[in-house]
Amino acid sequence: MQPKLNVLVVGSGAREHAIVSKVLGSSRVRDVYVAPGNAGTAMIARNLRVQADDIEGLHRAALENHIDLTIVGPENTLAAGIVDRFRGTNFRIFGPSQAAARIESSKAFAREVMSRAGVPHAKGEAFSDVGQARAYLQQHGAPVAVKADGLAAGKGVVVALTMDQALAALDDAMVRRSFGNAGNTVVIEDFLEGPEVSLLAFSDGKRVVPMAPATDYKRAYDADQGPNTGGMGAYSPPPFFRPDQVVWVHQHVLQPVIDELAQQGTPYVGILYAGLMLTRDGIKVIEFNCRFGDPETQVILPRLQTDLVDIAEACIDGRLDTLTVQWSADPCVGVVMTSGGYPGPYETGYPITGLDELDDGVRVYHAGTEGVSLRENSGISRLFAQDLPALPLDQQLSGSVQTSGGRVLTVVASGPTVEAARALVYRNLKRIDFAGAHYRTDVGLPPTEPIGELPDAPLQLPPGA
Repeated sequence: MQPKLNVLVVGSGAREHAIVSKVLGSSRVRDVYVAPGNAGTAMIARNLRVQADDIEGLHRAALENHIDLTIVGPENTLAAGIVDRFRGTNFRIFGPSQAAARIESSKAFAREVMSRAGVPHAKGEAFSDVGQARAYLQQHGAPVAVKADGLAAGKGVVVALTMDQALAALDDAMVRRSFGNAGNTVVIEDFLEGPEVSLLAFSDGKRVVPMAPATDYKRAYDADQGPNTGGMGAYSPPPFFRPDQVVWVHQHVLQPVIDELAQQGTPYVGILYAGLMLTRDGIKVIEFNCRFGDPETQVILPRLQTDLVDIAEACIDGRLDTLTVQWSADPCVGVVMTSGGYPGPYETGYPITGLDELDDGVRVYHAGTEGVSLRENSGISRLFAQDLPALPLDQQLSGSVQTSGGRVLTVVASGPTVEAARALVYRNLKRIDFAGAHYRTDVGLPPTEPIGELPDAPLQLPPGA
């Protein structure tokens, strides 16, 4: 019998809450720790008072709590080199090295990798001089995408439909420095149009296994209006993205990138996230992320039937080909509830009500919440009963939950169809309330943009897929 594992999950969002819930479903796990976690993770695991960007603090926490496996959520933590630090002292950690994480932390680097690997992406150039960038814009014209090169919490990309918008986005990044050092370099790319799909994948450095595809919603308001956010909802799978297209992306996007990074001496172990657009000219990559997506994780992991701990360890050990990753056929829809005003200024500290009035099977993943779990006879404690064993009474503390961030909750449900899952989510969203609560009402609706055609290509899965 294999020894039980202590697992550390790094992060504080709904993504991490979903990861913790899935990890706790593993028969191989003894205790799960979360750093720093939120009110939702406090109900089901052990929160640690260590911030996700405190690499040395996380390392000490791993030592003190005898951690056997660490799973990292936030991109900033990966970009800061947590994997290198942990591996240097023989801790098992699931995620890419600092060098490999540049696939997200530098859009210019990602473009270089895609060019060398022959991956289809938008044409464009990177600039570190604002004058040269302005000159390129004047020559190129609008519409255009202006992207801060570095990490900007999902808010460093502006799709500018006019020249005034493009120049304003450039000045915002490079002159006003709204994204700090992330705007030292700016990438300007051709405007792409079409439905978007997120295809995440597990990688062991040599092989890559795609997950169930998802579609997320970046804009704050219905019909893709308003500013970009960290994500307002998602659903999986998008019915317009066919299985043969998943295979095509596997062969022509994911595997070539993994191969190229290995050839560069930076093998990629962890989650590789490809943000795709289905254009009239075929499938093209918008961006890569080096970790689980948020809010995609909240609708992908409930569909995962294979033990996530087994997958993470197989990736770390370079034996992903020994596992068969299986998924539920039931679609999943998740809608994010935000504080009023998000992604702009917002207030926090408001009590959250209605969490004890939800239908069976509805999951609520916390993000911007604080407080502790309610007593064992509270309705909140049953929200995760479908995923988790009963908690010991000494872990079911008294208290209340209130808002503490911009994105507060992700409400998730599955069903036999996207429409059924969507109806269940929205019926229950109406029962949850806090001052200023906002959410989109169109998550899971069919896209109105034209659907891209699949480029001609052989559709044979590579060995080990």
